[in-house]
Amino acid sequence: MNIEFFQPWVFALLPLPILVVLLLPRAATALPAALRMPFFSGLQAGLSKPGKPLSRGWLMLAIISWILLVSAAAQPRLIGKTVHIPMSGRSLMMAIDISGSMQTEDMQIGGQMVDRLQAVKKVAGDFIQKRKGDRIGLILFGSQAYLQAPLTFDRKTVNILLNEAQIGLAGKQTAIGDAIGLAIKRLRKIPAKNRVLILLTDGANTAGSVDPLKASDLAAQQGVRIYTIGVGADSQLVNTPFGVQQISGSELDESTLQAIASKTGGRYFRARDVRSLANIYRVLDKIEPVSNDDLSYRPMTELYHWPLALALLLSLLIALGSSLGSRLPRHPSELPRA
Repeated sequence: MNIEFFQPWVFALLPLPILVVLLLPRAATALPAALRMPFFSGLQAGLSKPGKPLSRGWLMLAIISWILLVSAAAQPRLIGKTVHIPMSGRSLMMAIDISGSMQTEDMQIGGQMVDRLQAVKKVAGDFIQKRKGDRIGLILFGSQAYLQAPLTFDRKTVNILLNEAQIGLAGKQTAIGDAIGLAIKRLRKIPAKNRVLILLTDGANTAGSVDPLKASDLAAQQGVRIYTIGVGADSQLVNTPFGVQQISGSELDESTLQAIASKTGGRYFRARDVRSLANIYRVLDKIEPVSNDDLSYRPMTELYHWPLALALLLSLLIALGSSLGSRLPRHPSELPRA
C-alpha cells in the first residue's frame, strides 16, 4: 500500500502566502475585512514581531494549517495492491423480439396460457441469473432496435430491464437485420472469438433498413457467432364464427434464421413451448467461455478529509487564540486605573 496524490500540482501553491505578503504592496488605508484569515494574520504578526515567542507559535500553526489545506486539495489517496480477478465467463448479447406478434398466447406456464414474451422473460430471466461471472447485454427490437443494456456483469439490472419490456414498445413490426447490426456495433470491442449474439424472434423481417442476410454476412466478417431461436407454436385452436378451428400459430421465417446461424457459425433452435425453450437455453449455456480475460483493480481509499479536518481545527485554534490575545493587556500601562 502507498499514498498517492491525485492532483500533485496543487503543491506548487505552497509558497503563495509568502509571495502575497512579500510582493504585494500594502494598502494605503485599512479596510474592514469581510473574512478573517488566521493564516495571514499569524504570518503578519510573526514577520512584524519576530521577537515574541507567542507570535512564532501562531505563525507555525498558520503554516501547518496552510500545508494541510494544500495537501487536502491535492486529494491524497491510499492505493492498495493490485488485485487480479481471472474471468472465465462468457460475453453474450441477447436480442429479444418485442413486436406485436409476441403477444400471441400459445405458451403455457404452470398450467396457464401466457403470451410469448412472458414465456421468454421467464426462461431467459432464469438463464441470465445463472450466468454468474458472465457479461450479458440486451437489445430489444420491433420496428426498430434499441440497446437496453450494454455488456455488463450486472445480471440483476439486465434481468430487470428485460422484465420491464413491453410488447410494441419498439414498434409492431420486426427489424431482425437492424438488431443484428446493432449487436455487431456493440460487440466490436470484444475479442473476436468471444463475440456471441443470441437472437430470439417469432416472425419474419418486416421492417428496418438492413437486410438480415447482409447483416449476417457482416457479422461473419466481424467474427460474431449468431444463435437464432424461433419461438411460437406451430398451430393453435381459436374460436371462429364457424366454430373452433386449428390455424397456423406462427409466421416464422425459419429459412432466414437458419441461414443467419449457418453463415456465422452458430446454430438455429426451434422453441414450440416453454420446455423446449428452456432446453435451448441449457444448450446455449455450454457456449465456450471467454479466454485470456483478466479483470484487475487497485482498491482506493480517499484521505483528503483528514488533512482538511486538521486544517480547520488549527484555524479555529488560531482564531480563538487571536481573539483572546487581543483582549489581554500587553503592558502594565494598559491596565485600568483605580
